[in-house]
Amino acid sequence: MTDISIIVLAAGKGSRMQSNHPKVLHCVAGRSLLGHVLHAARALDPCETVVVTGPDMDAVWVEARNFFPDARRAMQVDRLGTGHAVSMAQEALANFSGMVVVLYGDVPLISAPTLLKLTETAGEGMAVLGFESDDPRGYGRLIQDGQGHVIRIREELDASSAERTIRLCNSGIIAINAGLLWSLLPKLNNTNAKGEYYLTDLVELATAAGTPCRLASCPEEEVAGVNDRIQLSGIEETLQKFHRRRHMLNGVTLVAPATVFFSVDTVIGQDVVVEPHVVFGPGVIVGNGVEIRSFSHIEGATVASGARIGPYARLRPGADIGEDAHIGNFVEVKKSIVGKGAKANHLTYIGDARIGAGTNIGAGTITCNYDGYEKHLTNIGADVFVGSNTSLVAPVTVGDGASIAAGSVVTRDVPPDALAISRVDLDLREGWAKRYREMKAARKAARKNRQS
Repeated sequence: MTDISIIVLAAGKGSRMQSNHPKVLHCVAGRSLLGHVLHAARALDPCETVVVTGPDMDAVWVEARNFFPDARRAMQVDRLGTGHAVSMAQEALANFSGMVVVLYGDVPLISAPTLLKLTETAGEGMAVLGFESDDPRGYGRLIQDGQGHVIRIREELDASSAERTIRLCNSGIIAINAGLLWSLLPKLNNTNAKGEYYLTDLVELATAAGTPCRLASCPEEEVAGVNDRIQLSGIEETLQKFHRRRHMLNGVTLVAPATVFFSVDTVIGQDVVVEPHVVFGPGVIVGNGVEIRSFSHIEGATVASGARIGPYARLRPGADIGEDAHIGNFVEVKKSIVGKGAKANHLTYIGDARIGAGTNIGAGTITCNYDGYEKHLTNIGADVFVGSNTSLVAPVTVGDGASIAAGSVVTRDVPPDALAISRVDLDLREGWAKRYREMKAARKAARKNRQS
């Protein structure tokens, strides 16, 4: 297979997004638009990855390096069209002689198989990725010769009435031999309705130079771009439908599928039941036989087989929930290990902690893990009983089998099998409440008499 490098065009301001953030960094299904494109591009195993960005778009390059650590950056200061944008990458690819694939950072549904098909179709020359559309308005049209080669691409603003009836449309994605690309780019001109240097004009130039441009096809949905928040929402809907179906076919019960939202990397085992209104953020792994009840939010967490989560539970990054453990309503877990069969069923915060197997965490318990400057560990052993409304001031260790009385503030280590009690003695004053009510009533009556 010919060596491949990729150029990702990501310099667009995305003004229609009405955002201070670069368009390609907006997220769908837990991953940036750019991230989706680069994830698919991994299948090409590119020698070089060049991301074309605009000024003040360092975050785009940083995101690209999350997928390709050696990605290089090319700067497009003046937005003069797609052809001009690609030319900005020439210096970075000066020593590369294989196949160049040009991708767009705002086309997140592009798939790895389609990209592989495109490069295979190109051979040693050139290929464009096209699609059939029932409503081709707004798209560039692919014009073919009698052999099925693409001989030109006509942007709609420049197309004749006859050309606008063509339903075969241009995605903008191409694969082209590097030598051919760099030889043709200087020949582009901007004599068109927009006054831009169109990458699409390479097709006509290549044909005139004797290199036929082949066609690879894909579904229209796969090359849908994002220009505004409405289109962003449409992409999200498409991805969610795909992943809901995928998980259900793999043995997951979704009680109300339309209300459950996944990230693209969500991993769920068989015989898991997910109730309505559950959100899976990035980095979630769920084992077999888990029950996830309504209105739970899970991100960056692992849930072992047989566990029960929710309703109204929040698992934050670093939460590691053991087999058959219970995390109940209004319980938040962050960067903590909860052991096999342990339970925290109500109104509890567990952060930076280790909870041993079989331990019961009572309602209203919190691990006081932050001193205003640093986070500290709470280490609770196995088979511990923590009474309701307990504060565990980290760093602190509670030994196996210990019990902590309700309402305690634990500020030092508790030995195994010990009972820890930290309370002010209860002071009972009989009759006080009645006397207090009578006093308040008398004062109220006196004020009323003075006012009258």
